[in-house]
Amino acid sequence: MAVEKKPVDTSAVTRKKADAEAAPEETEKKVTKKTVEKQPVEKTVVKVNAGNTNMKTKDERRAAAKGKRIAAVIFWLLAIVCEVLAIMVLSGYMYVANPLLWLCIFIVADLALVITGSQFWKRANDVDPVSKENKVKFFLWNQMGLIVSVIAFFPLVILLLRDKDLDPRTKKIVSIVAIAALVLASAFSIDYNPVSQEEYEEAQVEYEGQTIYWTRYGKSYHTSLECPSLSRSSTVYEGTIEDAFEANRNDPCDFCVAQ
Repeated sequence: MAVEKKPVDTSAVTRKKADAEAAPEETEKKVTKKTVEKQPVEKTVVKVNAGNTNMKTKDERRAAAKGKRIAAVIFWLLAIVCEVLAIMVLSGYMYVANPLLWLCIFIVADLALVITGSQFWKRANDVDPVSKENKVKFFLWNQMGLIVSVIAFFPLVILLLRDKDLDPRTKKIVSIVAIAALVLASAFSIDYNPVSQEEYEEAQVEYEGQTIYWTRYGKSYHTSLECPSLSRSSTVYEGTIEDAFEANRNDPCDFCVAQ
């Protein structure tokens, strides 16, 4: 009895063969894409204080910091003047047509002046830090901006909250503005990473004559341009260890230290 032969379906075989031929191409594409993603960002190296590699003496650092501290004190004094003017308007010793407007203007000006002065003070401490031997002095000196922030706003806030004759709407708005200004001034004036004179001088000795690198927003300094922490930074600054400290980069990179 003759057996009828069924036709062989070659479509499935053809599809498998096509998939096998396309697989290397897809694999190659995936590998290429993965390699591209791992490539480091092209860096632009900016030289700070180019050509000057000499370490500054303690007297030179103090002279450089003196101007910044004087500027800080001037800004802080102007901030206190704005606070006094606001208190005079609040107490009725200064007549103005629109008390709400002028109170807000004086408070905002006070805020801007306090923060500006605090930035100058912190930069001065980066150039000429104080010794850590006296812990109380070390804290007060580095947190002078926070102290001034409290002086520049706290009395005004207390007067606002205790004033019973002020228009309720004006009192509410000005109180919110004053409290917000106190919080902002304190947050921007605190030195979250103060450096001591001992740490500064130790870093000077260790990295004398060596090129140091840091980024625009990072808080650490690096001793190698090939550091993995710098792989995603498009702009890298280079200079001496003093330049890094002056830029408030006084924390050594963990990767660089481990190498």
